[in-house]
Amino acid sequence: MSAAVFHQPSLARRIAPVFQGFDGFLAFAVLLLACAGLLTMYSSGYDHGTRFMDHGRNMLLAGFIMFVVAQVPPQRLMFFAVPVYVLGVSLLVAVMLFGITKKGATRWINVGVVIQPSEILKIAMPLMLAWWFQRREGQLRTLDYVVATVLLAVPVGLIMKQPDLGTALLVLAAGMSVIFFAGLSWKLIVPPVIIGLIAVALIVGFESQLCADGLDWRILHDYQKQRICTLLDPTKDPLGKGFHIIQGMIAIGSGGVGGKGFMQGTQTHLEFIPERTTDFIFAAYSEEFGLAGNLALIAGFIFLIFRGLAIALDAPTLFSRLLAGAVTMIFFTYAFVNMGMVSGILPVVGVPLPFISYGGTAMVTLGLGLGILMSIARAKRLVQS
Repeated sequence: MSAAVFHQPSLARRIAPVFQGFDGFLAFAVLLLACAGLLTMYSSGYDHGTRFMDHGRNMLLAGFIMFVVAQVPPQRLMFFAVPVYVLGVSLLVAVMLFGITKKGATRWINVGVVIQPSEILKIAMPLMLAWWFQRREGQLRTLDYVVATVLLAVPVGLIMKQPDLGTALLVLAAGMSVIFFAGLSWKLIVPPVIIGLIAVALIVGFESQLCADGLDWRILHDYQKQRICTLLDPTKDPLGKGFHIIQGMIAIGSGGVGGKGFMQGTQTHLEFIPERTTDFIFAAYSEEFGLAGNLALIAGFIFLIFRGLAIALDAPTLFSRLLAGAVTMIFFTYAFVNMGMVSGILPVVGVPLPFISYGGTAMVTLGLGLGILMSIARAKRLVQS
């Protein structure tokens, strides 16, 4: 009788289950945007210390986080919703009481290492609200939306108080996305939108009176008022508060249709563009790659957003659908606000361009978001298989 022979599976066979169910379309979109980010960072940051190498390291870190989070089933993510939200809000309160102040803003706290707790809420907020609506599934009432609004308003108010308008806007957008996707009635959506449009029209129409020196807007900090007034007329202080917007628009316009070419941007390399590796990197990209490059970049973001919404649509549970939809809208808000402020159609706020701008904290947040989307897509595919 011959002895039985056992063949040890190859390394590829042993690793394959770990990658099974990953969404290829989402991964492809992220890969394209990451390549665009590395290309742009090399051009705008090659003479800016170690920015290019650090950007590559941050991308690898985000990729690792995405891979790890993708292994966590969506039902397990629900377990973290309440603890992470409570931790984030508690840290925001601690920042208000014991925080570290830099450049007039109190946004950081030392817990052994210096962290910015508001970043936690970008993911904790949609997690918490998705958990809440999952619990109330099938019995939603108006009171449930009121509770959700309070859960959203508390951290947004604490972040606004720091003050940090950019992060508050991102957290608000993430939370409102969950509330909207949970079935909020259009009767409650349309009136605030109309009021907002009327307010914008009034601000534009009465800009000269509202932006007069010494006029206190009360509901906004002085620097926030200055940003809005600078947006309406950057030429009032072209070498001061309006410098960022003016130089950004000059760089975008000078790129023309085809751009000046890789590493040929004069506004960028002569250092006319402020923050050319972070918040205003879109201006550097536009100058070198022009309208054609902009359309390609926007198409990449649109593909990413539509793929994220498709994952949300196919998700098996209400929690997964709401969470995937909200995370996708975070990417939309990041891209829309950054491109809008650099182009001079939105006030300047500290919002980076996903995968393109330099920044470790933002890249970690993006990695977490992508990991959640991959987890939801993977769970659906594994169930089907």
